[in-house]
This record gives sequence, C-alpha cells and structure tokens, in this order.
Amino acid sequence: MLVGILDPLSRWMVPLLFLVILLAGAWRRIKVYEAFVSGAKEGFTIAIQLIPYLVAMLVALGIFRESGAMDLVMGAIRPVTNLMGIPSEILPLAIMRPLSGSGALGVATELINTFGPDSMIGRLASTMQGTTDTTFFVLTIYFGAVGVQRYRYSLFTGLLADVTSFLASVYFCNLWFGAA
Repeated sequence: MLVGILDPLSRWMVPLLFLVILLAGAWRRIKVYEAFVSGAKEGFTIAIQLIPYLVAMLVALGIFRESGAMDLVMGAIRPVTNLMGIPSEILPLAIMRPLSGSGALGVATELINTFGPDSMIGRLASTMQGTTDTTFFVLTIYFGAVGVQRYRYSLFTGLLADVTSFLASVYFCNLWFGAA
C-alpha cells in the first residue's frame, strides 16, 4: 500500500518543487528566471576557474598511478592490513578513494564485477564508496576555487576521516556480513 502512494508522489516531487519555487518567488516578488540566469552565469564562471585545478589534480593522479607509486604504497601497507584481517583486494580502492571519485568508482566496479555484489569484497567496496570521501579532490577543487592557501590541517583531518571510515567499513562489514 505504501508503495502505491510513494510511486506517484516520487514522480511528481520534482515538478512540485519547481512549482513551489516559482510560487515562493512570485509571492516574494523575485524575478525567478533572472535570478536563475544570474546564478547560472556565476556557476559557469566558477566552473571555468576550476579547470586548472582539475587538470592539475588529474595529471598528478596519472603520475601517481603510472609511476608505480601506488603499487609501492599498496605493497608497504599490505603486511599491516593482512595482520588486521583486511582483504588485500580492497587496498586499491582504499588508496584511490581519497584521490579520485571516478577512479575509485572504477576500482569498486571492477571489484564488484569480479567478486559479486553480495560477496564480502563487494559489500566492503560499496560501504567504502559511501563512507569515505575524495579528500584530495575536495581540497584541490573547492579550496582552489575560493583561494584557500593554507589547508594543512584540513588535509590531515580529511585523511584521518578517510582512514577512520575505511576501518569502520571493514569492522562493520565483518560484524554484519561475516569475516572476510
């Protein structure tokens, strides 16, 4: 019964939201179309300003992967993660996630295709995708856009949050779905 109510409601939610925005704008005597165009111009300007930061991030990521540095990092942490019971197959995702969202999605997709969505690796990859963030991407793009120069503590905090989320993902996946 609830599905019968939610399905039509979900189909009409976006048009209703647009209608509410238009009505609220008319009630407050705001020129909604002009405000939208102004915001779109500002968004386009910001997007153009972000391009150099995005290119720099993508080049750095490519160098990190192609130089073999990613493989060295994985090899260095693999003994520690093996002692902790963390599956070594998940390490490329754990390293890629703070660097690149699309790269991490590619790794997660490959893991899910290889091991299956209901496998421990598949569930762990899905949980990690939802709980960790693209720390370096966020710092590069968003901080670059607003001109933040000193973000040392933000980097430390973001990476600490990523490590914490990774370990929590492993812990809770082991707790809920069984040992790896």
